[in-house]
Amino acid sequence: MKLWSILGNSQRLDGGAMFGNAPKAMWKKWSTPDADNCIPLACRALLAEDLDGKNVLFETGIGAFFEPRLRERYGVVEDRHVLLDSLRTAGFTHDDIDVIVLSHLHFDHAGGLLAPWREGAAPELLFPKAKFVVGKRAFERAAHPHPRDRASFIPELPGLLEQSGRLELVENTHSFALGKSVRFSFSDGHTPGLMLAEIVMPNGGVVFCADLIPGRPWVHLPVTMGYDRAPEMLIDEKRAFLEDKLARGVRLFFTHDVECALARVTRDEKGRFGTADELPELAGLAA
Repeated sequence: MKLWSILGNSQRLDGGAMFGNAPKAMWKKWSTPDADNCIPLACRALLAEDLDGKNVLFETGIGAFFEPRLRERYGVVEDRHVLLDSLRTAGFTHDDIDVIVLSHLHFDHAGGLLAPWREGAAPELLFPKAKFVVGKRAFERAAHPHPRDRASFIPELPGLLEQSGRLELVENTHSFALGKSVRFSFSDGHTPGLMLAEIVMPNGGVVFCADLIPGRPWVHLPVTMGYDRAPEMLIDEKRAFLEDKLARGVRLFFTHDVECALARVTRDEKGRFGTADELPELAGLAA
């Protein structure tokens, strides 16, 4: 098995929203804001090549499904479908993907499932051969969103996934599509039923942190996002998550960190979590 970090479309979002109750005097040291107070964010997917004979893509980023006005509103930088370009650079096309795992269906994690926007065209799924693995509660939230987070979802996407006949909703530790090779756990602090996927390996494995821990600054327990539905719950979930990954040597894969794709968990003498052995990208890394 080989691991690839696959960049999708990038974003620029308000730094205050991304760092929640952390003051700007602190978070601007982690990410430099522009004149509009926005910071750069990656939308990075993880590709596991030949995972038990399958090419498995963990998330798809934001994609290029937004029409121009909404693309500008939500800070999407590129107008082309960057994920497809990144897959080609790594030697793949969307036809080569056997399984796609989605932590949740917010548009910056699942929008890359859709073909680029064309005026007058209805949303259309890419990845014609892939099975779509989604947590059941996360899917239900997308199908019936709360007013607070309705704008974070793509209204047509749940129906398209169901109509594909290739959707698997997960409630337990494993899925039918991936068996014992991927272990799932769940979190509710960011959005109900956020599904965290860990690729199981003898040397400790790799876990896709999704929006539980979007990047290195959020490894520090008190740091949460303004987008999190229950920050105190998320902090408790994050503590248990990091303690477990530290104890078992599981490495963290970050989707929104522009400079770091993979890192090892550390903890100092004061009990503060951090990272080490950071890699900016994975290009066919042998697992």
